[in-house]
Amino acid sequence: MSRILLLSPSSASVIPALALLPHDLTLAPLAPQSLATHSDVDLVLIDGVTDLIGAKSMSSILSSAQLPVPVLIVVSDTSLSVLDRSWGITDFLLPSASLAEVDARIRLAVQSASGSPATGLSHSGVSIDESSYQATASGRPLDLTFKEFELLRYLVANPGRVFTREQLLSDVWGYDYFGGTRTVDVHVRRLRFKLGERESVIGTVRNVGYRFAPTGEEE
Repeated sequence: MSRILLLSPSSASVIPALALLPHDLTLAPLAPQSLATHSDVDLVLIDGVTDLIGAKSMSSILSSAQLPVPVLIVVSDTSLSVLDRSWGITDFLLPSASLAEVDARIRLAVQSASGSPATGLSHSGVSIDESSYQATASGRPLDLTFKEFELLRYLVANPGRVFTREQLLSDVWGYDYFGGTRTVDVHVRRLRFKLGERESVIGTVRNVGYRFAPTGEEE
């Protein structure tokens, strides 16, 4: 769990997925004084969706102050073209980012800033390297798309837990994805094919959904 300070002119969180993650989130005004009041944090988020100009100004202030924690800015996809190195930010997030992506970006940013090695996941012959976005099955590298990687990472991180297709669609694809649950089935089928001899680790729970099932049993 990370202590996150969200600087925003709005009273509501600009990233809905944050409410579902076990982080200690503090919302404060988009002003330099907020850092003095809330200095004991692991990461700073800046709301560039509500006030992009104010967010850029705040980013410059934090960069000049050489803040010892990562700074992520939240911007709409239409504002991505204006971001560059002069903003002094660590990374960016879209407000519609999926639960899995928000969790991964925050975790990797905090680990990088602290100098700690990125934690990996490993279960039943499947290994996930979150820092390089690489996965292996029985030591064999897997050629995965971003969404395939995120889906596999999410399942491996929750062994034995059953997810409905709707849950996976929301947590991995995000709130703004309008495709049907068949997308989940297609990605699971592709993952099983790429896992090869390890394909059975993704189990099907009939009439419910999927789980990372080390026994490979189908119900």
